[in-house]
Amino acid sequence: MIWCKCLGPLLTPVPHFIPYAVSYFAVVLTFLVQAAPAFSHNLPAPVRQALKQAGIPESAVGVYVHEISATQPLLQLNAGVAMNPASVMKLVTTFAGLELLGPAYTWKTELYADGLRNGDTLQGNLIIKGYGDPKLNLENFWLLTRRLRQTGLREIAGDLMLDNSHFDLPNAHPADFDGKPHRAYNVLPEALLVNYRTLAIRLIPQPESKTIRIVVDPLPALLDLKNNLMLSNGPCSDWRDALATDIRIDPQDNSRVSIIFDGNYSTHCGEKTLFLSIHDNAYYILSLFRQLWQEQGGTFRGRAISGTVPEGLLPVEIHQSPPLADIVRDINKFSNNAAARQLYLALGLAASGANGATAMTTGVTSGMTSGSAGNTRGSAEKDYGVPGVPPATLAKSDFAIRRWLTSKRLSFPELIIENGSGLSRNERISARHLGQLLLAAFQSPVMPEFISSLPIAAVDGTMKKRLNGSATAGQAHIKTGLLDGVRTMAGYMLDRSGRRVVIVFLINHPKSGNAQSAMDGLVDWVYEFPDKRS
Repeated sequence: MIWCKCLGPLLTPVPHFIPYAVSYFAVVLTFLVQAAPAFSHNLPAPVRQALKQAGIPESAVGVYVHEISATQPLLQLNAGVAMNPASVMKLVTTFAGLELLGPAYTWKTELYADGLRNGDTLQGNLIIKGYGDPKLNLENFWLLTRRLRQTGLREIAGDLMLDNSHFDLPNAHPADFDGKPHRAYNVLPEALLVNYRTLAIRLIPQPESKTIRIVVDPLPALLDLKNNLMLSNGPCSDWRDALATDIRIDPQDNSRVSIIFDGNYSTHCGEKTLFLSIHDNAYYILSLFRQLWQEQGGTFRGRAISGTVPEGLLPVEIHQSPPLADIVRDINKFSNNAAARQLYLALGLAASGANGATAMTTGVTSGMTSGSAGNTRGSAEKDYGVPGVPPATLAKSDFAIRRWLTSKRLSFPELIIENGSGLSRNERISARHLGQLLLAAFQSPVMPEFISSLPIAAVDGTMKKRLNGSATAGQAHIKTGLLDGVRTMAGYMLDRSGRRVVIVFLINHPKSGNAQSAMDGLVDWVYEFPDKRS
C-alpha cells in the first residue's frame, strides 16, 4: 500500500496502481486531444484572403474536409447547401458504375447480316446494333470492320442499318446547353455512338513556310476546309480563343459542311488538336464506315437507314469494349462528358444485365419490333418504367442511382442528377454529401479502381498543370469541374503525416473562374495539418 494524508486526521489506504493509472490515462487523453482534428466552420486565413481577392463571398462556397479515419470532419462551411457540382458529379456516376456494373463490365456492339450471303457478297442490309459503348472510337470501329472483312465478305449490296433502339431518350439538341452545338463536350448520348461523333483537327505549325498545316481525321467526303490561319511568334496562351472557326452547313444537304479557319496561331503552341462535332449521327457513321470498308478492299454504295434487328437473327460479329475500369479513367481524368452520359444510361439496366455486357446477360435481344431506331427520342418519361428492362432511359438511371445510395445507407435528398456528366445547370449536390460519397468509396471493394481514375495533381489529366512545384504535387487525386459561374473540386489527398483526407470545394458564383488560388490554398493547408491547423 501507498499511504496519503487526506483531510482530517485519518490516513486512507490507496491501492498502489492508482497513481500510475491516473498518469497513464492523462497521457492517453492528451494524445487523443492532440490527434483529433480541430473541427472548424471557419476557412483557413489564406483561403479566405484568396476568395476575397477573387471577389467571391464565403456564402457562395461549400467546403467539406474529412480525414478518412476521423469521426468528424476537420472543416466544413455551408456543407449542407445544395450546389451545382459541374463535372465533379462524374464521381457519383463512376462510383455507382463500378459498384453496380463491376470493374470488368464491358459493352458490346453487334453486326448482323440481314440477307442472303452469296460468296463474298451480302444481298441485303448490314445492321449495326449499339448498346451504348462509350469507347467505340476510331480504332475500335476500324477493328470491328476489319473483323467483318476477315469473314470473307467484300460487297454489301444493301444499306447500312443503324439500330439505336437500346436507348429511349427525350428530344434534345447539342446547342441546348450553351449554344455551341459543335463543341465535343456537347455530344449527345446514342446507343450507337462512334468515335464520339467528332473530327480530330490537328494544327501543325510549319515554320519554314510560315504556315499551319491542318489535318482532319476522319475526313468526311463532303467536308470543305478553308485554312486562313496566320502563323505568329507570339506567346501561346489560350490558343482556342485565338482561332475563329466558322462552320457552315448546307441547308439543302446537312452532310455538306464547310469549316473556315481564321486568326493567328503561335508557333510556340506546337501541335494541338481541336475536336469538333459537325455531322448528325447517321451521316457520321455512314461516312466513316464507307471510308474504312473501302480502305480494306470492300465495296459499299448504300445509304444509312434506321431500324431494328429482326427477331431471331444472330450476329455475325460482336465487338466488346474495354473494361469499365479503363473507361472510368477516361471519364474522370479527362472529364469525358460523352462517355459519362453513356455510362449513366447503362446504370438503369444494371439489374437485368440488359446492357450487352459480358459481365451480365449477353444474349441477342428478342421481341423487338420494327420501326425507327434513331434513339426513339421524344418519348415521354412520366414514370420510371421497368428498371433493368431495355430500353435505357434517364428515369431508370435516376432510379438506379437513388436505390444504390439507399442500399449504402446514404441519403442525399437534395441530389439532382440530370445526365450524370455534370454538364448541366440543374444538377445539385452538397459538399457534405460528396464528401460522404468519397468516404464510402474509400471503404468499397472498387476503391483502387475508383481512386486511380482520378487526376493526379501536377501529373496527369485535368490536374496536370495544377500545383506544380508545390509540396502537394503527386499527393492528391482530385476531380475538377468548371462551368460558367461554377468551379469545383473533390477527391483524396495525403497530408504531411501520410494520412488520407477527403477534400471537397464547391463554388457557385459569377466570379468562380478566379478561384483557383483559393482552391490550391485549401489543398496546401490540408497538406500541412496537423502542423498548421487551428
